[in-house]
Amino acid sequence: MIVIVFKYLTPKWVRGITLFPFILLSEKLDRNDVVLLNHEKIHIRQQLEMLVLPFFIIYITEFFIGYVKYKNWHLAYKNISFEREAYANEKDLYYLKQRSFWSFLKYY
Repeated sequence: MIVIVFKYLTPKWVRGITLFPFILLSEKLDRNDVVLLNHEKIHIRQQLEMLVLPFFIIYITEFFIGYVKYKNWHLAYKNISFEREAYANEKDLYYLKQRSFWSFLKYY
């Protein structure tokens, strides 16, 4: 995992993006936000498990299905299975130590 802080690589409404093996943060202060970093580390694990490219294909597909269903960008994003797992467990800093393989499937 390589953390890079560069606000011009992230949209204004985004604090962090994970593109294996990088976590891109928009603000220097976010380097100390353990919850945000844990959220992004969960995405690193998901991407590794899915061999990266399939992760992004499924992520984008789920987003578009959600957008058609909810007609709302934010709801579509929040209902992506990968995001649901990351948000549900981001505050549990030990989650990745005990997380089982492909745990995101529980959030479909």
